[in-house]
Parts: sequence; structure tokens; C-alpha cells
Amino acid sequence: MVCGSRVAVIGAGSVGATISYALLIQKISSEIILVDIVDEIVKGQVLDLSDANFISSTQVRNGTYQEAGQCDIIIITAGAKQKPSETRVELIERNYKILDNVIKSMQPIKPSAILLLVANPVDILTYIAQKLSGLPKHQVIGSGTFLDSARLRLRIASELGVAENAVHAYVLGEHGDSQIIAWSSAHVGGKKLLDFPELRNVDKDKVAKEISGKAYEIIKLKGATYFGIAGCVSSLVQCIILNQKHVRPLSTFIEEYGCVLSMPVVLGSNGIEKIIEIHLDSDEKAKLKQSAISLKEVCDKYVK
Repeated sequence: MVCGSRVAVIGAGSVGATISYALLIQKISSEIILVDIVDEIVKGQVLDLSDANFISSTQVRNGTYQEAGQCDIIIITAGAKQKPSETRVELIERNYKILDNVIKSMQPIKPSAILLLVANPVDILTYIAQKLSGLPKHQVIGSGTFLDSARLRLRIASELGVAENAVHAYVLGEHGDSQIIAWSSAHVGGKKLLDFPELRNVDKDKVAKEISGKAYEIIKLKGATYFGIAGCVSSLVQCIILNQKHVRPLSTFIEEYGCVLSMPVVLGSNGIEKIIEIHLDSDEKAKLKQSAISLKEVCDKYVK
């Protein structure tokens, strides 16, 4: 997929532009097509991004929704901005209509395309996109709790004095208020996380609140989050294009719960290759089930 790989980014706001820049400096796709309903914004972003073309052979240009639908990877960031006190689920009314219009405008979508949802509430919008796009479920993915898990690993790495990539720990479920931390399966170097003296008395609820609330804090301070998610999305695109088969916690349809939520998956050139079931204790299982129930209740209102 490397030679001639084309990536479309739908939405030329701060998130879409930052993702485009992260993809540009990665140098792994031949072309990035930026699409937005507001012509002036997308033209301005392309002009700005083109000034960085001297560090990359990847071409960046503005395009149409129809062109985006024929790309290898389609990243959807288009959506209404989250307000400081607004939950991700409360965004659904505004963002459902936007997603519906975007997918209709891209038809017919390339059958082998990977659709990557970034707009929030990402789990619900991924579920809706699976229904509306006509693509197989394994090709329609949400960024899910990948960023939340990265925040968790960084927090733990700081506590233990180890590299972030030495920490194996996941945030699962909804990318939002009902997400859970899979403490019982978390480990470093084969040793259970909670067996480390530094973490035996950790306040789990406090850490969970800190991780899930970081986005709200950033939004409160500067109005939006975009650097972290851009890093995550560019990593996912690289994983798909290079068929790296990394394990990432992403929004995908889980048959057991009948909805989309984040679980560890193997990601490759065909999208989600496999869903990995990890150990959860009884409390974590109950919380994950409740997270799924709350998500399914919302999804069922929009897709029959």
C-alpha cells in the first residue's frame, strides 16, 4: 500500500490540519487530500501546509468529497466543536447530521478504503458510519481510547521511572465519561502493575478521573485538543499503510455487546485484523458492560 497511497482528511479545522501536518512529515503517503465545506479554510490550510513541503515528497492539495471517497484511507474529523462543559455524547445531535452528509457526498466509496473516525462522540459516530458507508465493519474504525491509553501509559511511566513503551496498559470502553482502566491486565516487564510498590496504594478512581478529564482541561485552557490526537492518528495511518499489525485500543464493533467501543485490536492494511480479549476482573467487566449499555442506548436511537 505504500507506493501511491492516498489519504483524505475530511475537515480542515485545527484537528484536520494538525493531522495533515503530522502525516506530511511522516513521508509515508504519496498524497494527502484535504476536504472541507468552507473553501477559504481548506485553501488556506493547503497553502500553509505546502510551505512545509520542502521536508517531504508527500503532496498536499484540496479536493472534493468524491475524490476523498476514492482514497485508501479516509480520516473524518469534521464535526461541531466540543463545548467546555459538554460531554461527548451530547455532541451526537449536531455531529450525526454532519457525518451523514459527509458519507453521502463521498459515495460511491472505494471498496477497499479504510474509514477512520476521529470526530466525537467517536464510538457512536463509528457505529453510524459502519451502517451508512456500506463498508465491512473491520474497515470502519474509530480512534477510540488510543489517546486515553497513551495518557495512562505516560502517567504510569512517570511514576515507575520507565520508558512509556515499556508500559502495557489499556483504557477500554467508551472514549468518554464511562471509560475504564484495565488495571488487572496491566503490566511492565511481565510484572503486574499493581504489584509495583509505587502503585500498590494508587487511587484508581483519581487516576481514571485524571485520564478521562484531561481533554476537558485542555479545552478549558485553549479551546480544543489537536496535538495528541494528531500523533495518534498519524501512528494509525502508518500502521495501516505499512501493515505493521500493532495492537491498539480502537473503536470497533463488539458482537458481545452489540455496539462499538474500544478494545485492543490488531491493526493492519485490511483494517482490524483481530480483536484481542484481555483479562478483566469482575468489577472491570461490570463497568465495561455498563459502558456498552449506555453507548448502545444512544446508537439505537439513530440507527435502526
